[in-house]
Amino acid sequence: MSTENEGTAVPADHPAAPSTPTTPPTPPTAPPASAPTPAAADAPTAAQPPTAAQPPAPEAAPAHAPDAAHAAHTPAHTAHTPAHAPAPESAASTPAPAAAGAGWPPPPPTVPAWGASLPPAAPQAPRRRTGGLVAAVLVAALVAGGIGGGIGYWAAQRGDDGVSSTTVSSGEAPASFKREPGTVAAVAATALPSVVTIQAKSGGSQGEGEGGTGTGFVYDQEGHIVTNNHVVASAADGGTLSVTFPDGKSYDAEVVGRAEGYDVAVLKLTNAPKGLKPLPLGDSDKVAVGDSTIAIGAPFGLSNTVTTGIISAKNRPVASGDGSGGSNSYMSALQTDASINPGNSGGPLLDASGAVIGINSAIQSTGSGFGQTQAGSIGLGFAIPVNQAKNVAQQLIRTGKPVYPVIGATVNMQEQGEGATIASQGSGGTPSVTPDGPAAKAGLKAGDVITGFGGHQIDSGPSLISEIWTHKPGDQVKITYERDGKTSTATVTLGERTGDS
Repeated sequence: MSTENEGTAVPADHPAAPSTPTTPPTPPTAPPASAPTPAAADAPTAAQPPTAAQPPAPEAAPAHAPDAAHAAHTPAHTAHTPAHAPAPESAASTPAPAAAGAGWPPPPPTVPAWGASLPPAAPQAPRRRTGGLVAAVLVAALVAGGIGGGIGYWAAQRGDDGVSSTTVSSGEAPASFKREPGTVAAVAATALPSVVTIQAKSGGSQGEGEGGTGTGFVYDQEGHIVTNNHVVASAADGGTLSVTFPDGKSYDAEVVGRAEGYDVAVLKLTNAPKGLKPLPLGDSDKVAVGDSTIAIGAPFGLSNTVTTGIISAKNRPVASGDGSGGSNSYMSALQTDASINPGNSGGPLLDASGAVIGINSAIQSTGSGFGQTQAGSIGLGFAIPVNQAKNVAQQLIRTGKPVYPVIGATVNMQEQGEGATIASQGSGGTPSVTPDGPAAKAGLKAGDVITGFGGHQIDSGPSLISEIWTHKPGDQVKITYERDGKTSTATVTLGERTGDS
């Protein structure tokens, strides 16, 4: 479709050729020297002014230029048609009305009566007609050129006014394009080189070669890697560990220390490369519900996976197993809705600045309770607060063994909802309250129900242990408890226990 005529209609008042030939006046015996030829009729037609009975010819304008081009060509055709149209012989003697010369459209040129011989044509008539037609064609071409420019300008102006266009312009992205600091892409790009995928294979005669995949992150430039204990537990006794960085380079590693209760482990690369960049550690105590989170790991073996969410809750008491029937771990966890799946374990949970605020450790699945299962994420993930994990990692690097704060009392781990009840007796028939231990010195007895610890509500044995392990040995903590229906408070100075037993 040509854009030159798009949206432009021919005005209704444009002169049209008459349906029957106009009766010509009586021809003279010889044509006068000034008699107009069909080609020359274009000149008086264009110059003849309109009468009051007819509207004036419209002025030429860019948007209506197609009409002007049409009018420049039409009179030549109209003036020439009556010269060949037959007219009744009786009408040849009828004089033309006096007002015919003043009307619009102009009368046709004088022609001989029907059947009369044609007068001799002027010698230059063909040349003059050709020149007139050429001039008309040139005018039409010039007007058409003006139309194209006019429509192009009009369309450009319309486009500037916000009218949608179907023209699509493609261009190259700026070479200096950079992600703004604080965006997920920027944080991930900085953190990913320091997040590793851990492959653990068990040793020994039973289950040889079996293992799993987990995640860890660079803790220092010496090559220490922090992860979950349950990620490396299968390879702890005679197994093998390999650590792969996002660039594809793999390194052998060995276990420096494990803390089953905390579910934290530290590895060491046997040939640590130079230039390792430890991830910065944040302050999990200052995390607020609603803060943005970014999790990085290898869910179901898909290394270097980044997911996002928020902090959904804090201080969630979580007890999770290591997947091999070992001791449970307890944490006062950060809850997040960032997608966490098996294989994310041991990976960092980052805040919006890229600092580690937790170690992804457990998920709530729809059918298996807490722990690592093949069930997918349902938006309930739990991470060990980094303040606790940092203390454990430092202890493992120094001594290779974990140190736990204790109160010196055995509590019921099955009941929940009413607090943590001190059992009637301990393991193997030992006293439930260690003589001269922290709880005994604070005045606690078997049967007491601990309902508060350090300002946090306690509803079960696991929640009490989770809160105790957020502290260090030697910390003094206020305890709220109930005895015989009476609420009391006491201050306990935490003791310590070294190693897992």
